[in-house]
Amino acid sequence: MRWKSTPEAYGRAAIAMHWVSAALILGLLAAGFIAANTADPAAKASILRLHAPLGITVLVLTLARLLWWALADRKPPQPKGLPAWQSMSARLVHIGLMVATLGLAGSGIALFAWSGAGAIVMAGAPQPLPDFWDYPPRYAHAALARLAVILVALHIAAALYHQFVRKDRIFSRMGVGQ
Repeated sequence: MRWKSTPEAYGRAAIAMHWVSAALILGLLAAGFIAANTADPAAKASILRLHAPLGITVLVLTLARLLWWALADRKPPQPKGLPAWQSMSARLVHIGLMVATLGLAGSGIALFAWSGAGAIVMAGAPQPLPDFWDYPPRYAHAALARLAVILVALHIAAALYHQFVRKDRIFSRMGVGQ
């Protein structure tokens, strides 16, 4: 397998960025929803101590992916025979995932900066966490997290549809199986 993509498959770099991002995003979504529903301030701070740097990691990976596609590589074409509505849906979901990911990073950074939680969480300061709902970026962060869950579910459902219904070996294009 090559580092760059071919018309038949994604390259190693794109595959690695995709799967690492996917795992981190799933973990971030889970951790974020758990933290939001945790009453214990110490437990919430512990979760956020992991959530924040992983969110920055996803931001960096997402920017790297966008630069990779813009400057170094080209995505393989979509599978042949795909109806126009499915092609457009795939494009919209992928764009939505990128926008949601960047928006989550931006709103998370803004929320930590605006509320002062960054110093509390990262430095382990003894003061209590603020009520994040007192800060406007929290509303965007919550809405974008819910949008991301929907988009991730659609993305996974489409991949499973392609692999098992259309049988167009979409998984092998992303480095899974032959």
